Amino acid sequence: MKTRPSKLDEKILALLQSSPSRTLKTKDIARLLSIGKDDYQALRKTLKRLVGENKISCQKSNRYGAIARSAEKEGVLKVHSQGYGFVLADDGSEAFVSSKNMATALHLDRVRIRLFAVSEGQRPEGQVIAVLERARSSIVGTFRFGRRYAYVVPDDIKIQVDIVISSTDEHEVQEGQKVVVVIEEWEHPHLNPVGRIVRVLGFPDDPGVDVLSIACSYGMDATFPSAVEREAEELSRRKLAEEKEKRLDFREKLIVTIDPADAKDFDDAISLEKISDDRFQLGVHIADVAFFVPEGSALDREALARGTSVYLVDRVIPMLPHQLSTDVCSLREGEERLCYSVLIDIDLEANVHAFRVCETVIQSTKRLTYEEAQELIEGEKSDSLAETLRLMHHLSQALIRQRSNRGAIDFDSLEVKVDLDEQGRPVHLHPRERLESHRLIEEFMLLANECVARLGGQILPKEQQRSWPFVYRVHEKPDRESVRSLIDLMEAFQIPVEMPSKITPRFFQNLSSQLKDHPARTILQDALIRTMMKAKYTTEPLGHFGLAYRYYSHFTSPIRRYPDLLTHRLLKAFQQNGTVPALEIVEKKCQQSSENEIRALEAERASIKLKQVEFIERHLNESFEGIVSRIVNFGIFVQIPQFLIDGLIHISDLADDYYLVDEKNYCLLGQSSGRKFRLGDRLRVRVARVSRAERLVDFLLAESEDEKK
Repeated sequence: MKTRPSKLDEKILALLQSSPSRTLKTKDIARLLSIGKDDYQALRKTLKRLVGENKISCQKSNRYGAIARSAEKEGVLKVHSQGYGFVLADDGSEAFVSSKNMATALHLDRVRIRLFAVSEGQRPEGQVIAVLERARSSIVGTFRFGRRYAYVVPDDIKIQVDIVISSTDEHEVQEGQKVVVVIEEWEHPHLNPVGRIVRVLGFPDDPGVDVLSIACSYGMDATFPSAVEREAEELSRRKLAEEKEKRLDFREKLIVTIDPADAKDFDDAISLEKISDDRFQLGVHIADVAFFVPEGSALDREALARGTSVYLVDRVIPMLPHQLSTDVCSLREGEERLCYSVLIDIDLEANVHAFRVCETVIQSTKRLTYEEAQELIEGEKSDSLAETLRLMHHLSQALIRQRSNRGAIDFDSLEVKVDLDEQGRPVHLHPRERLESHRLIEEFMLLANECVARLGGQILPKEQQRSWPFVYRVHEKPDRESVRSLIDLMEAFQIPVEMPSKITPRFFQNLSSQLKDHPARTILQDALIRTMMKAKYTTEPLGHFGLAYRYYSHFTSPIRRYPDLLTHRLLKAFQQNGTVPALEIVEKKCQQSSENEIRALEAERASIKLKQVEFIERHLNESFEGIVSRIVNFGIFVQIPQFLIDGLIHISDLADDYYLVDEKNYCLLGQSSGRKFRLGDRLRVRVARVSRAERLVDFLLAESEDEKK
């Protein structure tokens, strides 16, 4: 007589739980439960199902056992390039996972692990028992033909298993081409995953394929689903005449946009008008994207999934289709556009006396580049545009002084600008210039964002803040341990710094000012920035440490940032007494936006690093002056300041002595000679090896002319 499945479940669980440390094979379970041959296949299926439901475990040699729940954790797996990894668990703890215990998990997958028993004081170690969520739906790699089958070698060195291709019938793919593949089957960690090619990108040296590969590896696509494109096309044709009549009319005002020369989308414009002897109305006019993107629409869902536009070294992956981002929502010169504007009453000392946020219609008078605006600020022209820009510049300088007096941290940009030729090859690397016109726009956007955040944080009564959630851009105070590590690093560069009794923005402000003329300024300022907590989006008004704001939000870039679009909707709902999503829903969207922002930054940096490596590859065997930027147990990293690119002098290439790391003094010390390589030391290095695939550069110490002779 067959045992009913529900009863069989209970019997299996009771048997395994009676001896939690014991594991049994299927035949042993069948014998102990008196299950005959007729029911043996049903037993196997039931065991497999119970493993899938995580009710029992399946270990080596298909031995089944009870699950000790207290020894399991869930978290994100982060794989090292050498194969091992760590799982950052949801409770904040961390566990080591060797390559042999990763099962079928890949870098950044969400997994469940079972912890091993370890002695007190040892670090936790475990094995992956289930992949809960894949970090990526597709993988980019190089297509190869093997003797028996075709396969793809992933670009990401943290994915250390080749993917067997089931069929190439759908695509005409050639040996050595870059492809996008999805894994369809991976039954056992000792077998290769089986996948199929979904897109052929081209040969690695084809123009643009290198950056396209990076975009695809992060799951980014410049194209949109057809349903999203259709919806964008329909919404872009909305009749606006009636809507314009409802709004505050700024079409006759002097309004300008100031953006990079190659900008395609213009989501902010500014105006300044005198309203009394000592008062002015500063207008920060933001594209009213919310009017064209209905909440919950296909367009909105796609924008939320993307979270942000991504600015790669040679292209933009937009958050919204071009019908909106570069057309009807873009504040183009001479064209009427719907805006959501922050109108600020301000005096010559940049004191804010009042502000309001309202729906407007504008017509941009002039589209300026940053360089053109800078020329007008510095020049002798006396027309209304030049005079307005100079007054705007005066206000922006007053705003900078105000922020400085509050202790806000003002970091100079550490971004590298990559100039490409028509084939996408890097021809010049240099630090991105920051003009006064850049500062002007930055200050006005900061002020508008702060005003909007004050509406959410101060005007809404506390009892309403749960029913009327708001989006804040928050930046929390760094912990003392991180600050102590930063101070130790500064002292290694001969910069004396005392540990403050209280960690404040002004401490970082003063420290940053000490670095302005230091030869290793870029290295130290990067360390200072990394000490700070990462900014994020949340519904909690936790303040912005770096800017020294009690309330801060993002409002000024709804074309390219989803949180700004969400802020617009929430603020409009408040003003119009509409309905808003529950706090939990808004918080979830904030969290997703923060994650997408990190992904975008990583992709942008990867694309720049790729071009930096390609650029330096053309300088193989050439020598440059550099600064020691980091000491590790396998060598020293040296930065070439003029290119902002780092390379490694491997410890095995320091053949004159046996070197060990002196962590306390941040140096590499020769055991026989006493020779030291210290942070901040200036060295002449030669470009020895370059790997574009791994985006790595190796240096060798360059001999001096005297040594050569």
